[in-house]
Amino acid sequence: MLEASKIRAISLDLDDTLWPVWPTIARAEIQMQDYLRPQAPLTAALMAEPLQRSQLRDAVIQAQAASAHDMSALRLGMIELALQRCGEATALAQEAFAVFYAARQRVDLYADCAGALARLAGRFPLLALTNGNADVHLVGIGHLFVGSVGAHTVGLPKPHKAIFDAAASALGCRPEEVLHVGDDALLDVLAALDAGMQSVWVNRQGASWQHARTPHLAVPSLDVLCHALGV
Repeated sequence: MLEASKIRAISLDLDDTLWPVWPTIARAEIQMQDYLRPQAPLTAALMAEPLQRSQLRDAVIQAQAASAHDMSALRLGMIELALQRCGEATALAQEAFAVFYAARQRVDLYADCAGALARLAGRFPLLALTNGNADVHLVGIGHLFVGSVGAHTVGLPKPHKAIFDAAASALGCRPEEVLHVGDDALLDVLAALDAGMQSVWVNRQGASWQHARTPHLAVPSLDVLCHALGV
C-alpha cells in the first residue's frame, strides 16, 4: 500500500507514461527523411525501412557500446552511418538529427496529464527521470518540474540503481522519500523498489501484473494517482 505520509517528492518517467512515444518517433522519422530526401535520397530511402534502421542501430551500439544509453548520440550515429553506407554527405547528419530531435519533442500528452501534473506539482517537487531524450522544457511542461535526470547524464539507464540514486540526490531526498511513477514494470516499478523508493505503475492498457513483487499502487491514469495522494 502507498504510504503517502512518507513522500516528499515524485520522479516521473516520460515516454509512455505522460505521452505515447511511438507515434511521436514515427512522425520524427518521417520529418527527418523528408529533410534528407532532396540532398541524400539514398539515405532517406534506407532510413525509411524499419529493418534497415534496426540494423543501423545494432551496428552503432556495437561500435559505440559505451554510449548506447544516450539516445541522441545513438540517433546521430545511425544517421552518420547511413550516410556513409550510401556514399552521401555525412555533413548532413547534424542538421538531420536536429530536425528529428525537434520533431521528437512535439508530443501529444495523454488527456489526464496536464491537469494532473499541475495538481501534483502544487504539492510535491517533480523530477523527470528518463532513459530517452525528451526534454520537458521543449515539450512544454518544464515549468512543472524542478529538474530532470536522464541516462545520458548519469551514464547508466534504468533499471540501474545509480540513476534512481541520482534522482533522489537531485531532489534532496532519501530514496524512501521519493515516489517513482512509470509505465514499465521492470525499468520503472521494480527498479524503483530495488532503489528503495515507493513506486506507482501507470497501467493505461489494463495489463495484468506478471511479477511476484508488486507496486505500491497501480493506476490507469494520473488522475487516479492525484486522488490517492489527496491532491
